[in-house]
Amino acid sequence: MFMQNTDILISGAGIAGPALAYLLHERGFTPTVVERAPSPRTGGQAVDLRGAGRTVIERMGLMDRVRDVALSQRGIAFVGPTGTVDARVATDAFGGEGFVSEIEVLRGDLGQLLYEATAAQVEYLFDDTITALVQDDDGVDVTFENAAPRRFALVIGADGLHSRVRSLAFGAEAECVRPLHCYTAWFTAPATTDLDGWYLMHNAPGGLVASVRPGRLPGEAKVGFSFRSTALDYDRRDIPAQKKIIAERFAQDGWLTPGLLDSMGAASDFYLDSMGQVHLEHWHRGRVALLGDAGYCPTPLTGLGTSLALVGAWVLAGELGDAAGDARMAFPRYEEIMRPYVKQGQQLAPGGVASYAPTGALRIALRNASMRWMTRWPMRPLMVKQFAKAGEITLPEYDRVAAH
Repeated sequence: MFMQNTDILISGAGIAGPALAYLLHERGFTPTVVERAPSPRTGGQAVDLRGAGRTVIERMGLMDRVRDVALSQRGIAFVGPTGTVDARVATDAFGGEGFVSEIEVLRGDLGQLLYEATAAQVEYLFDDTITALVQDDDGVDVTFENAAPRRFALVIGADGLHSRVRSLAFGAEAECVRPLHCYTAWFTAPATTDLDGWYLMHNAPGGLVASVRPGRLPGEAKVGFSFRSTALDYDRRDIPAQKKIIAERFAQDGWLTPGLLDSMGAASDFYLDSMGQVHLEHWHRGRVALLGDAGYCPTPLTGLGTSLALVGAWVLAGELGDAAGDARMAFPRYEEIMRPYVKQGQQLAPGGVASYAPTGALRIALRNASMRWMTRWPMRPLMVKQFAKAGEITLPEYDRVAAH
């Protein structure tokens, strides 16, 4: 089939956006990626490469590169205020598909890898964002904050939980996002404690979670702080103010927290965000579609966000290729294939936020006790079912290069 207009704009250069750009280019399209940040984002939490998401990376021919930057870790350990280990779950406890999967990569490392795999063939517009979208029967006129206006055949929003494309084409964030009333911050810190390959997680009353895990590079650690809260009003660009929020929330916590808070001040990759799930009746409107967290964020608590993003990119690019770029055919097929997978992927593990960030000492003790039973009956079958969701889709096979 003949493709009349192959120009596709993708908003977001995280994981979903560059993955889609890679796959679209293979199928004969000309993708352009616009990203608010001035360069590929560094740092971030570790993301799991599981199930069908792993298969997509293998089909893209990038698995060796991913393994080169994967984290080396033994598992997750839940620790008390004095550092006593209350429960451990090893990486191999569920065949490499458990709480800490066999292949975990820092979000920034995976994003950088995908960027490098596409930079020579794909145009990137960094330090810019979309300000307006006007559709007609033949294309989309796009206005940018900095670049000159341009016209594209299609626009894909792969710009995360707070998607700009979604707000312009689908509605306000409050209409699309279901908050979990939990916030999480991530940053890189010096490795001042020997973690022995373990991801350490410490809970404190009040719904507080402090964690530290080995980084990929010698001498660095990846720190996380999470807390339960109603909606906070803060400037997402004011990093010092966000660090103050974390410092005040965790000021009275023990364990390693005081030292981790001290290291936060110098962190250049600090990031704070709310947790929420995106639920929409449809992921496309006319010539605009959503991908990954922008369309169906499951929250980090599921461990499936990366798999949903990569599988979504595979299916969307494949369907567009099969339809020669005709969104009227491709977008509904993309939704039809992805919807059951997304529905399962958005189901939280037993307990949800209450299990991740218990509010009281008794609840923390009970949660840790349940973790000690994770690999035994009756907990193990429940968790096996939860982790298996990453692979519960049959990936279609698509031609790599569409006919022109």
